[in-house]
Amino acid sequence: MELFRHPAFIRYWAARVTGGAANQVLLLAIGWHMYQLTGSAWDLGMVGLLQFAPSIAVALPSGHLADRVNRLRIVQVCQAAHAAAALIMAVATLRGWISPALLYGVSILLGTVRPFQMAASTAIIPALVPTELLPRATAFAAAGFQASTIAGPAIGGLLFVAGLDVVYATCAGVFTVATLLLFGVRYEHVPPPREPVTMQSLLAGLSFIGANKVLLGAVTLDLFAVLLGGATALLPIYAQDILHVGPEGLGMLRAAPAMGALVVAVALARKPLARHVGRKLMVSVAAFGVFIVVFGVSRNFWLSMAALAASGAADMVSVVVRQTLVQLETPDAMRGRVAAVSSLFIGASNQLGEFESGATAALMGPVASVVVGGVGTVLVAAAWAKLFKGLAGRDRFA
Repeated sequence: MELFRHPAFIRYWAARVTGGAANQVLLLAIGWHMYQLTGSAWDLGMVGLLQFAPSIAVALPSGHLADRVNRLRIVQVCQAAHAAAALIMAVATLRGWISPALLYGVSILLGTVRPFQMAASTAIIPALVPTELLPRATAFAAAGFQASTIAGPAIGGLLFVAGLDVVYATCAGVFTVATLLLFGVRYEHVPPPREPVTMQSLLAGLSFIGANKVLLGAVTLDLFAVLLGGATALLPIYAQDILHVGPEGLGMLRAAPAMGALVVAVALARKPLARHVGRKLMVSVAAFGVFIVVFGVSRNFWLSMAALAASGAADMVSVVVRQTLVQLETPDAMRGRVAAVSSLFIGASNQLGEFESGATAALMGPVASVVVGGVGTVLVAAAWAKLFKGLAGRDRFA
């Protein structure tokens, strides 16, 4: 593959995969730990909310920083912060200091760090490969992320047998390895001209997306579709109370969407989408909603696994199309700020979606929450196809 001729990208990819696996285990452990302590769907939803809420305050500054300083250094600091958070959890669990309040506090820390890492890590990829390879690089990066999403929960489910203190300590060690791997990445960072930080410069990414209907449609589609259709926060409830498969089964359920996504990501890295990318985006989002409905009503573990895997496959088409469009339509001087706004929407769809799932599950039960959310995702795809005809009718990336 042509990407392997660019060693800086491959080293960076390896660091992201390593850190991504540790992050998946850490998030899985925090959710499981909270449910074991409280048995409350509401508290599971609050974990997701607190991982999102700080991003509202720091999203715009994180994008501005990513356009002003070395993006690689930002990612290194963020990985080190994740290692520190995991170490705190390991010590607290071992010493018996663990509590819902501490889990909330660590969730806030992770939510604060995430926008800085997302803005810098997304914006740096175009500097590591030629423009013509960007669709392949985007798909390959997504494949690595999905591989870590598979390996992380699977390994985490096995580590649960040894105790949550071991899980957290392992995460801290893996985050440290990822941080060290980043020191092997080299790329040419050209400092931009010095200019004062103003409200206009902070809001530049938001203004750029708002003026570009294709980008606006792409990022808001992800926001509302995954906000409604996400079921990740409720997986501990499904594993324990509905499918009766315990923590080992929880790890498999958490990994299932990534299994389907990985297959599609590898295929797209080998043969990128060439035509009708807008139409494929809309169809993939609608399909995601359908598969979430199937998961919601299933009482069979393997059917649930298949539905989640299929939802991950559909979602990967959407991810690659959206991220490629954002990168190709944004000048490098703006990529950090645009990526920060995009990451805010992604965070809203994921973390805020977890809160929405937990809150609706507390009101109407987990099954109804998942089914209603999946139906809502299908309706969003249909609405966006009408509202953003330029996006839905987009033929090629360039």
